[in-house]
Amino acid sequence: MTREIALLTNPVAGRGDAHRVQDEVVARLRATGLGVTLLVGADAQDSVDLARKAVAEGVDTLVAMGGDGMLHLAVQAVAGSRTRLGVVPLGTGNDFARSLGIPRQHPLAAAEVVARGTGRRIDLARTGDRWFATVMAAGFDAAVNERANAMRWPHGDLRYTLATLSVLPRWSAVPYTLELDGAERHVDAMLLAVANTDSYGGGLQIPAGAVPDDGLLDVIIIKPTSKLEFLKVFPQVRTGQHVNHPAFERVRARSVTVAAPGVVAYADGERLGALPLTVECVPGAVEVLA
Repeated sequence: MTREIALLTNPVAGRGDAHRVQDEVVARLRATGLGVTLLVGADAQDSVDLARKAVAEGVDTLVAMGGDGMLHLAVQAVAGSRTRLGVVPLGTGNDFARSLGIPRQHPLAAAEVVARGTGRRIDLARTGDRWFATVMAAGFDAAVNERANAMRWPHGDLRYTLATLSVLPRWSAVPYTLELDGAERHVDAMLLAVANTDSYGGGLQIPAGAVPDDGLLDVIIIKPTSKLEFLKVFPQVRTGQHVNHPAFERVRARSVTVAAPGVVAYADGERLGALPLTVECVPGAVEVLA
C-alpha cells in the first residue's frame, strides 16, 4: 500500500523559495514511492482547514513546508491524531527543525527524512484550543518577536538579533503572577518563556536543556538585571552558556498560568494574544519524522 503524504506549502516562505523548490521536493518524495497531495491554502485559516480535512481522511503524514508559522498551522491539525508530522524548513527561524535535528539548509535532505519515515513521539503545549510545538514568549522575547515580524530586512537569524537591540533600550522588568502546577508565585522578570523545545527566535537557546518528550514544560525566568549586563550576556544565548548566570532560573511544570499587565504572548513565532494564558503540556501528542 502506498504511503500517503499531504504537503502543506507556503508559496512565499523563505522569500519565495517554497514555490521554486516545491516541484523538486514533490518529485523526490514520489521517487521513493510515496503518494503526495499538495495543500495550498488561500490564507492561514484555509491552510488549517485543508490540513484538518487531510488528517480526518486518514493521511499517513502531514508535511509542513515553510517556516515555524507553517509548522504552527500543521500542528493545529495533527495534534492528538494518528497522522505523523513532517517538516521541510524554508522559513526565517526554523527553530522546530533545529531542535529536532531536521536539515534546515537543504530541502531535499529534509524530504529524505520524511521519506525514511523514522518517527519520534514528542509532547505539544496547549493553551485553550491552540497548540504550539516550540516556545511561548511572554515578555521581552515576545516584544522582540513582534519587532522582528515587522522588519523587512534582514532575513534569517540576524533579524532577531537586530530586533533585540532595538527593543532593549526601552524595556524594563515586568511583574508576573505565575501558577505552576497549582502553586502561585510572584516574580519580576526581564524575560519569561514557556518552552517545549530548546530553541526559538532563530536559534536563541534561551531554554537550553528543554526536551520535547519529558512530559513537562520548561518555564524560563530571566530576573532583572542592568541593560549593560543583559547585552554582555546576550551573545551566550547562541550557545546556551547563559544558563549559568545568576539571573537565569528554570522551573519545570506540567501546567503553568502566566499573568502580567500589557503583555502579548507569541508561540511558534505566531501571535497568541494577551496574558493571562494557561499552558499545559500534552505528553506524546504527535509523532514527528525526525
